[in-house]
Formats: sequence, C-alpha cells, structure tokens
Amino acid sequence: MEVGNYTRVTQFIILGLTEDPVLSVIFFVIFLGIYVVTLMGNVSIIVLISGSPQLHTPMYLFLCHLAFVDIWLSSSVTPVMLMGFLRKGISLPIAGCVTQLCSMVKFGTTDCFLLAAMAYDRYVAVCSPLLYSSHMSPRICVLLVGMSYLGGCVNAWTFTGCLLSLSFCGPNKVNHFFCDFSPLLKLSCSDISIIEVIPSVSSGSIIVVTVFVISLSYICILITILKIRSAEGRHKAFSTCTSHLTAVTLYYGTITFIYVLPKSSYSTEQNKVVSLFYTVVIPMLNPLIYSLRNRDVKEAMRKAAVRIYS
Repeated sequence: MEVGNYTRVTQFIILGLTEDPVLSVIFFVIFLGIYVVTLMGNVSIIVLISGSPQLHTPMYLFLCHLAFVDIWLSSSVTPVMLMGFLRKGISLPIAGCVTQLCSMVKFGTTDCFLLAAMAYDRYVAVCSPLLYSSHMSPRICVLLVGMSYLGGCVNAWTFTGCLLSLSFCGPNKVNHFFCDFSPLLKLSCSDISIIEVIPSVSSGSIIVVTVFVISLSYICILITILKIRSAEGRHKAFSTCTSHLTAVTLYYGTITFIYVLPKSSYSTEQNKVVSLFYTVVIPMLNPLIYSLRNRDVKEAMRKAAVRIYS
C-alpha cells in the first residue's frame, strides 16, 4: 500500500552479525554449539531439581524457573540468528518481529524478577533462618514466581504496544541479529520522541526496583555475615550466595547497558555485542555457574550419576 512517496513495510530483513561468508560459517558453528549447551544445561538443571528431593527447596524452585526462562530467552533469538548465518539477510514479517521482541522482553524481564526473588530467599536463609519456613512458604514461593512472570508480561506488553503504534514506510533492513526495539525505532517514519522513552522508563523502573531488592538483601546478608565470629561460619554463609551474585552481576551489567543508558552513548556494534551476551551467552553460563559453584547441586549430580550407572 502506498503512503505518500513510500511503500508501507510488511516485512523486515535482519542483517545479522556479519556479511562475511567465512565468518558466517565460523559463527554458525560457535553459536550452534552454545545453543546446544544452553538447552542441555538448563534442561539438565530442571530434570536434576525435579528428581532430587534434597533440592525441593525455595532456592531451587526459583533456579528451576530461571533455567526454564533461560531456555526460552535463548530460543527467542538464537534460531533466527543461526538461520541468518546460513543465508544473507533473513526476512521476518512484522508479526514475526513483534512476536520475537515480545518473547525476548518477557523472558528477559522475568529473569530480573526471579533473580530478585532469589536474593530475598538468600536474605531470609542467612538473616532469619528460624523464620525461613514461614517467610518462604510454598504459597509465598508460588506468589513470587507468578509475580515474576506477570512482571515479564507487563513489560513485554509495553514494548509491544509501543512497537505496534509505529509506522514503517521506509527502509526495512534491521542492523541487528534479531528484532530489538532500538534498531527498529531507527526505521520508523513515525514521531518517536515519546515512544522511545516509554520502554526505557518501564525497563529502567524494573531494573531500579529489582536492583534495590537485591542490594538491600545483600547489605543485610553482609552485615549478618560480619557478625559471625568464626571464619568457617562466615565462609559457609557467604558461599551460599556466590553463584547468585555472579549471575546477577553478569545479567544486570548487560541489560543496564542496553535499556537504561542513553542510546547516543554506545554504537550499534556495541549494542550487538552486549545483546549477544545477555540473550545467548548468559543463558548458557547460568547452569554452569549454579552447578560448578554450588555444593548441593554437585552432590545431587553425584547421586544422580550413581543411580544411573549403578
């Protein structure tokens, strides 16, 4: 349909990470391997927690859902990126682009809320161990998980609503490896002065709230740990938090760069690299972080291996 001197866009062409055919083959092999490891690692975490009675605790309930969310976060981006390596410029209809953005934002935001819930769980476990069973009852755990998914949906609806309010009538080549909001804004022929602010405010608010919960939880944990007289006791208390702290640092560092900092402060190529890290690499790293640095998970893996091979 003609709009002025332009033709209304009905599909987008995702340019991907590179146009070099040699690099495309190398990247395809690397990221296919990462995706396979991501799926195997997170599915293994879910199966291990589900099949190990000693891991049926609030912390591992949250970890199980984190693994589930990481599978979908990676799956919303990686398959399209892999297809882009095999053929130059993959085409997606507008509905497909909207669906991909909605899925990525939903599961990425749910990750934030789950990490905050895990921080609160660690706070109760370290600072109020005698009240743990009442403060982290099954009802409260289900409520926290449900609120995490609801928060993800609300933020995804915000991004989706803003994207659907835009008109695209010019170039349709997206300089990214998936339909991210920022590069799509650059292709719009609508007034984006307000539209570009709303998702940043929404995401920024979620980051501020969840970082506040995480920071406050760990300040209280640190104060409690410093009151423990024995070095062994302090190490034991802090060791229960190291995996979560590592995951929080990696994830929040990257999403803050993308969704909170002004767009003028970084280039498109930097945007691609950081987006690649939190949508593809971190979902692969989380199972490794929680399995290699967690005594309970390693013990459950050992018992599972004994059952399988005995």
